[in-house]
Amino acid sequence: MDGKPRLLDQVREQIRLKHYSIRTERVYCEWVKRYIRFHQYQHPVEMGAPEVEAFLSDLAVRRDVSASTQNQALAALLFLYKQVLKHDLPWLGEIVRAKKPARLPVVLSIDEVQQILGLLDGQVGLVARLLYGGGMRLMEGVRLRVKDVDFARNESSFATVRARRTASQ
Repeated sequence: MDGKPRLLDQVREQIRLKHYSIRTERVYCEWVKRYIRFHQYQHPVEMGAPEVEAFLSDLAVRRDVSASTQNQALAALLFLYKQVLKHDLPWLGEIVRAKKPARLPVVLSIDEVQQILGLLDGQVGLVARLLYGGGMRLMEGVRLRVKDVDFARNESSFATVRARRTASQ
């Protein structure tokens, strides 16, 4: 070894420096491993656009992954090349991103939501109501602190939660 940290350790370090979530760290590292395995353990420094395209095409064609999964893999590889390896990506514009199919979202009616929320009580009910009423993401609701909730006004400090979200991105 030449004293440099291993590639995945470098990826983890950069993700932590940027305050990405632990889930993002795990997923990005997994995609980097899959990419390297796909190319018979060739180091990413020795690869470029053709290898990235071949990997993403394999995901879409042979493995039949969804557009969002393919885009997640692409995001992980772009992070690897830009942030970790510090490689200029002149070929970035040539990579075709998968498009999500257009479809209407399935939405619950107000009565259905009230029925569901009425069945929940305690901490679970509180978090569910805050998520629904405040538009928070799941992990934002789980990480809420008592000081983030104004019980007298029956609301959460949305600005505090949003500020934490932006700081972690």
